[in-house]
Amino acid sequence: MTRTVVASATKETIIGFDQPFCVIGERINPTGRKVLNEELERDDFSRVEADAIAQVAAGATVLDINSGAVFSGKMAEDPRYADNNFVEPMLMPKLIEVVQNVTDCPLCIDSSVPGALENGLKAAKGRPLLNSVTGEEERLELVLPLVKKYDVPVVAISNDDTGISEDPDVRFAVAKTIVERAADHGIPAHDIVVDPLVMPIGAMATAGHQVFTLVRRLREELGVNTTCGASNISFGLPNRHGINNAFLPMAFAAGMTSAIMNPVALPVGPTKIAEKRAEVEAAGIVLPPDMDDETFVRLFGMGSTKPRPGKEMEAIRAANFLLNHDDGGGDWINFNKPASTSAANTNARGGRRGGRAARARG
Repeated sequence: MTRTVVASATKETIIGFDQPFCVIGERINPTGRKVLNEELERDDFSRVEADAIAQVAAGATVLDINSGAVFSGKMAEDPRYADNNFVEPMLMPKLIEVVQNVTDCPLCIDSSVPGALENGLKAAKGRPLLNSVTGEEERLELVLPLVKKYDVPVVAISNDDTGISEDPDVRFAVAKTIVERAADHGIPAHDIVVDPLVMPIGAMATAGHQVFTLVRRLREELGVNTTCGASNISFGLPNRHGINNAFLPMAFAAGMTSAIMNPVALPVGPTKIAEKRAEVEAAGIVLPPDMDDETFVRLFGMGSTKPRPGKEMEAIRAANFLLNHDDGGGDWINFNKPASTSAANTNARGGRRGGRAARARG
């Protein structure tokens, strides 16, 4: 049975066909996050700390660390900052150090810059997952020696020098080539986690079916674990959570063993709360004057003012139970305990990290 071991200094996560679905938290990624970019440019890592803590609390068992920041202000002072080959190798070890200071969760080092990958491998404790290698010849020659040198598993993305094919047979062939080239470097198949590339179903009606078929082939013919950017399937569509919630258990049942995703339902902010309070008042509903925001948003089904596991995590935990990857349903039962009980248990287990988490969220 294929098992891919990812580890920190003190904790191990196993990705495998006989294991619970592995959630790789995607939030520590400045791409498209303007506020995070600006904070990182000021060497402010408080949001990184908070995101790491919140994702682990929500159920992530590996944390993806992406260093693809764009420092617009520094570019004006120093043109070197316009080059990711300059920025990312400096930023990656800083991000890893910050995250390792607040959690012992295993890491996934995510960059398209080889220098950032190697600096990340030097900074990370344990056995991180490297993200990623493709079937492009130049990328194979740059990344596979790093994988061998540091004895780490790697995400293999099913595109090559011809780009991303819409033909699933071509994507399978690319994955097979990467597995074979890795073997030439002495890297076993169990250390390859293939990303078969999830296409948006809004643009390609067969995208879901393609992935399920590809994942089965990758498991049965190559014996490799798989992952994906889970939210790609719902890109551009309404009620994306609804699609994601169906896709993830179906992919898991087809043989997918992990996904890079956001496990956290983001908190309801003050603007939305104020708008809802005004709406309630306009409807003539009288509420106790001392009702706090958390009670208010829960009463009206708005979610929570605090980070919490998202609906996708509910779907994954249910799938773990249904596929017999949750012995006796203990994880499902704990997941559905009242929030106060879960928080008390988390604080009891978290020790000093629990106190730090509270400060980071504040």
